[in-house]
Amino acid sequence: MNHLDLPALTLAAGTVRLPGSKSISNRMLLLAALAEGTTEIRDLLDSDDTRVMLAALAKVGVGITALGGATWRVEGCNGVFPVRDADLFMGNAGTAIRPLTAALALSGGHYRLSGVSRMHERPIGDLVDGLMQIGADVRYTGNPGFPPLAIHPAQVKLAAPIRLRGDVSSQFLTALLMALPLIDSGAVIEMTTELISRPYVEITLNLMARFGVEVRREGWQRFTIPAGQRYRSPGVLHVEGDASAASYFLAAGVICGGPVRVEGVGRNSIQGDVRFADALETMGARIEWGEQYIEARGPAAGKLKAFDLDLNHIPDAAMTLAVAALFADGRCVLRNIASWRVKETDRIAAMATELRKLGATVEEGADFIAVTPASTLIPHVAIDTYDDHRMAMCFSLAALGGVPVTITDPQCVKKTFPDYFDALAEIAAPVIAIDGPSASGKGTVAERVAAALGYHYLDSGSLYRLTALAAIRAAVALDDEAGVAGLAAGLPASFEGGRILLAGDNVTDAIRSEEISVGASKVAALPAVRAALLARQRAYRRFPGLVADGRDMGSVVFPTAVVKVFLTASAEVRAERRYKQLIAKGMPANMHALLQDLQERDARDAQRSVAPLRQCDDADLVDTTEMNIEAAVAAVMAIVRQQRL
Repeated sequence: MNHLDLPALTLAAGTVRLPGSKSISNRMLLLAALAEGTTEIRDLLDSDDTRVMLAALAKVGVGITALGGATWRVEGCNGVFPVRDADLFMGNAGTAIRPLTAALALSGGHYRLSGVSRMHERPIGDLVDGLMQIGADVRYTGNPGFPPLAIHPAQVKLAAPIRLRGDVSSQFLTALLMALPLIDSGAVIEMTTELISRPYVEITLNLMARFGVEVRREGWQRFTIPAGQRYRSPGVLHVEGDASAASYFLAAGVICGGPVRVEGVGRNSIQGDVRFADALETMGARIEWGEQYIEARGPAAGKLKAFDLDLNHIPDAAMTLAVAALFADGRCVLRNIASWRVKETDRIAAMATELRKLGATVEEGADFIAVTPASTLIPHVAIDTYDDHRMAMCFSLAALGGVPVTITDPQCVKKTFPDYFDALAEIAAPVIAIDGPSASGKGTVAERVAAALGYHYLDSGSLYRLTALAAIRAAVALDDEAGVAGLAAGLPASFEGGRILLAGDNVTDAIRSEEISVGASKVAALPAVRAALLARQRAYRRFPGLVADGRDMGSVVFPTAVVKVFLTASAEVRAERRYKQLIAKGMPANMHALLQDLQERDARDAQRSVAPLRQCDDADLVDTTEMNIEAAVAAVMAIVRQQRL
């Protein structure tokens, strides 16, 4: 898919579980590789950049094993890479090539590092200069100051402090800090310029300490690594959620009112990008901090406030503010962001170009950008992403202005957040939840409403039957809770034109057999299966929107649904409808038995200890006792139109 059409969005509310931090993931991988002992890293980010690092470490002989569930085991090499000669392709992963270059330069091997064409335009000269000061042999095989590189064995000497510039990228300092403990004699680094992106260096120092290496810091000018320190595995480590990624969802909550909660980072995060929430507060946002979450709401009244901020400390998250500026009440200035020029693309130039497409007035300089929002955004703009994941994610927020937006090359988000657009849909794609008692017609009505709106449709009532059928077909015992839950978590079910499909196979009739009915009851009693299917139901929420019918849709599954309908009818009418359906299919039916069964089921559902069947306080009641199906659909569509969907 070379483009993604986002519909006009007007809401953002809910909770997002963040993927692991790229910055932390790649640092942990390298430190674990350099350490003595075995490290288990949990919640590692699965993205292009981390795959680059994993592949490179494996190629130089580091033992790496996937344990499942985003957990990896790394066998430390105690500072000596087993493979001494290798060609390494580093893609466009700055967090991989820079620290790995430093570590390889001090390891006594012969290595060649290259990447995509954009990587060969990203500077690495300051790092190479620092390494050459201590005798490392790093050579440019293309343009001086840029990858690709060739590393040769060399005798390293630390006779004087390493003098290093810090005004282009903090990754050069990070790379040296992480590599220098490989030399037992200790080392000193002195900065010759202002150090940018300091919070990222704090991440480095924090993680080095977890592996047993302390660095003495004198302000941000001088860093001393005492002699005799070696990396030792701390055993098990957890990767924090990505604070940079949190910025998109927090901004969405502020733009559309929220609340939006991000889980995986909080007040004790080691990532400086959590301070993005402070910038939102200057715009009038209401922010709530927890130990492992941050929640954002829009201002209590009025538009977002204009700002003029120095954002050197949060350069990646600052990009999100540039798009949030589209919704402010005046000119917004982002200062001290020169590092944008040497990222995946020239982000100052790219940001200015794309913001202007949306109608904003933009001024740009060497290290700043100023955005004056238009009174209304220009719809149907095609945003170019420049093979830059953050451009794609930032500009998705423009759709929250109620205008359709097209994102070109949306797959570039795989660099750090492969599931970004699904996560955005979890809080921004409209959901219409239709609940009600058995045989109330909610399935037929929901499917027709979805067709009328062009939305996706979820028949949740069939999911337990589908899970039982999937388990039987896969020869998984129905009492194997973990096995059945695993199938439920990725259940390949879809609902199209009145048909229920499992992995593309029409199983509409198959799931109504007695065997599957009994199986559905068995798997429904397993807590892990119920939890897996709750998550699976929520995953059906995709752009442009979802109509979901079934038990607890508005109360449990989608409590933030923008439209909630409780569809009902008298038990007598529902029994009559069920009777006619069965007769039409040539199946035997008894009117009295059907009525009794419905009345008993209504009583059980109303008396459930967990999520009893009832009309939510914020749901609209539609009594279809006197309606045919067309009238019932029209009644629900009238409620939908009131929400301007």
